[in-house]
Amino acid sequence: MIEACVEYDFPEGAAPEMPEKRCYTVDDLMLILECGRRTVYDLLKKNEFRYIKLGGSGYRISRKSFDEWLDKQSC
Repeated sequence: MIEACVEYDFPEGAAPEMPEKRCYTVDDLMLILECGRRTVYDLLKKNEFRYIKLGGSGYRISRKSFDEWLDKQSC
């Protein structure tokens, strides 16, 4: 037996809350650091923060590791 999908009513303009990300993508870091893709890959190559490589879908960078690294950088 196929059950119908349950529809939820959210107030206008509201959406369900998404869980906070635990990982960043290369594109996320490009936006955060306002830099190019090559710079992000150079940081990954230097092991500046923890990450995993996911087959053909790219890298996932530990948010905690990246945030700790970023806090240590001086301007």
